[in-house]
Amino acid sequence: MEKNLDSIQEQIDQNDGNNDQVLSFILGQEEYGVDILRVQEIKGWEKTTPIPNTPKYVMGVINLRGAVVPIIDLRVRFGLNEVTYDETTVVIIVRSEDNAGVQKIIGLVVDGVSDVYAINKKELQTAPDMSGTVQSEYIQGLATINEKLVIILHVDPLINDGILASIKKALNID
Repeated sequence: MEKNLDSIQEQIDQNDGNNDQVLSFILGQEEYGVDILRVQEIKGWEKTTPIPNTPKYVMGVINLRGAVVPIIDLRVRFGLNEVTYDETTVVIIVRSEDNAGVQKIIGLVVDGVSDVYAINKKELQTAPDMSGTVQSEYIQGLATINEKLVIILHVDPLINDGILASIKKALNID
């Protein structure tokens, strides 16, 4: 597992931005992906410092080289039933940008990382508008990779409009 994480981290570090690449990860029985340019790093699961009065999916915060980073369990956020924390559970540290251009760093807890795929974003299939566990505005599209569907998440709306907006509402912050 550690060797796989190192290999994926190396691919993230080497990406020159010329290709559309996604880091894929597992949530429950589904495979999801995020733009690799949004991924800062991948960390193993570690205990967080809890924050009172936050939604259930906010695990707490960690200190990442002097920066306080909120940790969000996407499995809980997306309503998955079986949530365990074991040696395959990882935190994907991603960068997001809000409407004012301010960068936010947030950690996403997932069941495990899968691979890095090169995709053509022009060939992404539109996500059907259904009332599933992930709202369609958080899905950039569906990619068919090696005969399987990978749900490509749209990081900025997911974090800014979905996660951070819910946290602010729970904490009564305008």
